[in-house]
Amino acid sequence: MAVKSAYIAKKGEKSQKAEKASGPPLSNSGFTKDQELAAYRDMLLIRRFEEKAGQLYGMGFIGGFCHLYIGQEAVVVGLQMAQKEGDQVITSYRDHGHMLACGMDPRGVMAELTGRRGGYSRGKGGSMHMFSREKQFFGGHGIVGAQVPLGAGLAFANKYRGNDHVSVTYFGDGAANQGQVYETFNMASIWKLPCIFVIENNRYAMGTAAPRSTALSDKLSARGEAFGIPAEQVDGMDVRAVKDAADKAVAHCRSGAGPYILEMMTYRYRGHSMSDPAKYRAKEEVQKMREEHDPIEQVKARVIRANMASEDDLKKIDADIRAIVTEAAEFAQSDPEPDAAELYTDIYVNA
Repeated sequence: MAVKSAYIAKKGEKSQKAEKASGPPLSNSGFTKDQELAAYRDMLLIRRFEEKAGQLYGMGFIGGFCHLYIGQEAVVVGLQMAQKEGDQVITSYRDHGHMLACGMDPRGVMAELTGRRGGYSRGKGGSMHMFSREKQFFGGHGIVGAQVPLGAGLAFANKYRGNDHVSVTYFGDGAANQGQVYETFNMASIWKLPCIFVIENNRYAMGTAAPRSTALSDKLSARGEAFGIPAEQVDGMDVRAVKDAADKAVAHCRSGAGPYILEMMTYRYRGHSMSDPAKYRAKEEVQKMREEHDPIEQVKARVIRANMASEDDLKKIDADIRAIVTEAAEFAQSDPEPDAAELYTDIYVNA
């Protein structure tokens, strides 16, 4: 049951033709060498971390559910590049990439996945539920769509306090059908809340192709029109396009103009969770996306063509990241499990 994304395919074809015609492509976001390499490193960290998490899950070190972000790295990295300190992030259960992009320590994230004391939720939240007030990361939420009204709540707090911070609320194409999403759109529009709603449209929700479950599945961004919320559909496999759209959305929100919707056309290479064999799509479809639209390989090709770095330079970055991830995994496997007394902590917070 292969479902081809015409949007991504056309975008890729245009990009490839332009590159062949004019040599090294010019970034529509005006990426410098430092930005290209930073994006490459950040996306590669997420990719290698998720690969290791998948290995640990298979070895029995990670229990419960585990949803990997492999393939979608450009979305969160590009958006994070447009944010500033104090902006908040909230997302669903496919959250490891968002944590790392926010600057959370890979050791603490991996330790939480394995249920250890050194985890961000002291081993009590696991893969789907961890937080960092220091990094302005407000979860990982396991209930589909539940984070959307919470994201608007963060934006309401920003407006109430009179600061210019923006909350970035991520949810998927499956969650886009939840009623609370539209209740939130309505309130956010009425109150002109500084909230960016990011729809990570990876086309399969939990395991059903979007056209089979969702009306106008090829343009979920249009759903904000009824509430007067401006929106944009973006090639979520190109970190430059993501950053460019994020800059516009952030500026809109900081100006006091209200919320903004970004629909990121992206793709997850793995199943919905580690227990999903993803038999609802053809292997050829996944391979085609990897070969033609991989977000990391796109940056790698641009960097080498523009002589910003050599193959050896990029291999060194990869080796450094693999060492960081290996160290995080070793820490997560050796760190003690939480004491039973932890059942009674973190129930209330002093606000």
